[in-house]
Amino acid sequence: MFITNKYFSNHQNQANGFYILLTALLTTFAGEFRFVPYEGDAFRFGLGSITFFLFILVRPPAVSLIRIGVVTGITVVCFRMIEDMVLYEVLLSTSLLKHVAVFLYYFIYALCLHIIKIEKYKTFPLILGAWAALFEFIANGMEQFVRHLILDQPSIGVKDFALLIGVALLRSYFVVGLYGSITVSEQKKRVDELLKVGSDLYGETLYLQKSMNNIEKITAESHDLYRKLKQENLKQLSSQALHIAQEIHEVKKDSQRILAGLNKIGEQQENNFLLSDVLHLVLTANEKYSELLQKKIILNGSISIDYQTDQLIPLLALLNNLTANAVEAIHEKGEININIFEEQESTIFVIVDSGPGISKPDLPIIFEPGYTTKYNDHGVAATGIGLSHVQEIVHTLQGQIEVDTSENGTIFTINIPTTILRK
Repeated sequence: MFITNKYFSNHQNQANGFYILLTALLTTFAGEFRFVPYEGDAFRFGLGSITFFLFILVRPPAVSLIRIGVVTGITVVCFRMIEDMVLYEVLLSTSLLKHVAVFLYYFIYALCLHIIKIEKYKTFPLILGAWAALFEFIANGMEQFVRHLILDQPSIGVKDFALLIGVALLRSYFVVGLYGSITVSEQKKRVDELLKVGSDLYGETLYLQKSMNNIEKITAESHDLYRKLKQENLKQLSSQALHIAQEIHEVKKDSQRILAGLNKIGEQQENNFLLSDVLHLVLTANEKYSELLQKKIILNGSISIDYQTDQLIPLLALLNNLTANAVEAIHEKGEININIFEEQESTIFVIVDSGPGISKPDLPIIFEPGYTTKYNDHGVAATGIGLSHVQEIVHTLQGQIEVDTSENGTIFTINIPTTILRK
């Protein structure tokens, strides 16, 4: 255990060191893309500060802000000194005096962000941008003050201060906005993945509930058999029957705990979504699924009614199941259309695919557990629980499901009362 922990610690330190070095190098190179608003080199506004602040926002928690500031400051100063000596033949001492103030900028900027504990402001972009702008203004001000002392440059005036404030605000809120767009995109991906998992669990929960009812019935029958065998004075057989009843009862208790956990997960899901959101999630998930299966399938969606629903997980479960079945049924390329509209007091979902269709003799049994038309390369059948899941979910929502098929494809039509779906 000691060796493992030591290895993990060394590996983490190497990763943190690499991140700090990457930040320093990219900030240095980005800083070379700059403009100088006044003659001379008193002000250098470039991409270095933007890159530096963005890397600070996305940095791993274990990486020290102060260390990032120190290493970045030193790297920038060294790079500019080398640049001066190689390209312009400037003396080392002269170049050091010219650029040493840059170190202060990155060090003070990182130090200020460390003091306020920047992590707690990441969910408050307006406040985060204001803090960042203030600290950049302070760091820039200190850099210019040191330049004034060392290089005997003229002190900056009101116009210069106004420029510093404007640039600080612009760069800070630009980075905060960019960081926000990155995090929102990542969060959306995670939400989509969680919703997909939640919809799958929902279907399994329904079947677990049905299984528990069957387990209850089998337990009662086993116990009844035990009593009858005991009355017949068949001790060995009655003991076996009692043991079976006890084992089945233990299975039931385990199933109850699992069901309670699944229900708790379902209750924690945020279900305030629009029907259009549901349609978008289904289309996006199955586009990726068709790509995974290396099929060229066009998925289209249309919706003529939209409202907020608290039945997100059930709707995702049944629509994803039907659409995924359609993707699997289509051989190499085809088309799937999902239409949502309202008719009288019901919301209608129609899923149409261009697959080979379902044979007419199979239509009466397609919703039975175990039915499947899909086999793997070894001739082994799929589990065949998808359509039975769908039917169970539709019945739970007090709806109806119909299917029509031909050699040109299959049409599933789901009819659910709008009052059940609308929040």
